[in-house]
Amino acid sequence: MQSETTFDLWQPYYDAHVIACDEAGEYPFAGYRALQDQIFEIVHAREGASVLDLGCGTGRMAARLSRAGHPVTGLDFSRAMLSEAAVNAPDARFVPGRLAMPLPEELAGETYDCILAAYSIHHLTDEEKWALLRALRAHLAPEGVIVLGDVSFPTRAGLENCREAYGDKWDDEEYYLVRDELEAALPEYDVDCIPISFCADVYILSPAE
Repeated sequence: MQSETTFDLWQPYYDAHVIACDEAGEYPFAGYRALQDQIFEIVHAREGASVLDLGCGTGRMAARLSRAGHPVTGLDFSRAMLSEAAVNAPDARFVPGRLAMPLPEELAGETYDCILAAYSIHHLTDEEKWALLRALRAHLAPEGVIVLGDVSFPTRAGLENCREAYGDKWDDEEYYLVRDELEAALPEYDVDCIPISFCADVYILSPAE
């Protein structure tokens, strides 16, 4: 996982960088705004749903959901990112902490209608991702869901094709979602996938009956 210092230094340029990449239709952020819109629609369909935003960054999603009437708690390990998030979403609650279990003490025992991870879970290895997602089930309210939006590919072959196409631009320190591997690793969830772009998907994870 990249360091807090890396993200603190990136904070002034983060939003402009991802928007430019999205507009160019390039890896890794092709579909970024469409992905954010899709996540918002999923959450906002649940009136007043409480939200935990894991890896909330500069708080753009937290701000949008908060303005729409959702109580939002954001978690991020970059204090520079959280400082900007607090300005962007003054009605949301922000807690410093890493994207890992256990959650910070301030969140112990809390449950949420929607737990989000947008362009953040790729910083965890696959084993760390699966462990986190299994453990997050205990933080879901009844009928709650986990919503993941990130760089993602249907198969490992699709990921390798993208890696080859982008060569030196590919980030070997990130661990992207692969749809069939996620479904196989997490039988305790029903998984619904919404394709966004050639390198992005939104997943809805609902606890299986």
